[in-house]
Amino acid sequence: MSVRVLVTGGTFDKEYDELTGQLHFNTTHLPEMLRRGRCMLDVTVEVLMMIDSLDMKDTHRQRIVQACRDAAESRLVITHGTDTMVETARALEAAALGKTIVLTGAMVPYAFGSSDGLFNLGSALSFVQSLPPGVYLAMNGRYFTAGNVTKNRQVGVFEEQDASANVTAAE
Repeated sequence: MSVRVLVTGGTFDKEYDELTGQLHFNTTHLPEMLRRGRCMLDVTVEVLMMIDSLDMKDTHRQRIVQACRDAAESRLVITHGTDTMVETARALEAAALGKTIVLTGAMVPYAFGSSDGLFNLGSALSFVQSLPPGVYLAMNGRYFTAGNVTKNRQVGVFEEQDASANVTAAE
């Protein structure tokens, strides 16, 4: 089974510039992460863009949809910034590509060493092999369907949309 990983940037690939104190993009950490994780899958890494998801526009999302459509593989993982990951997942869901697509990201940059990125990547690679065709998000060991997920910005986690509505109603 082959898996294509599409890189779009996000916190996953950010690095800290010690001179300016800013986060920026250099190159993707995916090949190193796959090596460190001792990944034994047939994985192709394709860099589509390296941007913060807050800077992502509909044209970027259409580029992601087209890359998924054009991919020979039926199983795709997309690294993406967490701020607008849900919007991209919904755009992919609307495209109805008939492939298994799993978006993942990180709350802390991989380069910081204490990142959740390596775990999230491993989870996404596992989920993409076992889930049926559809669009999913994989974060913190869980997967969510594209149409039923939200980012809870107060606690920094992804939740089922219905579940977060219940929490809000109970508070």
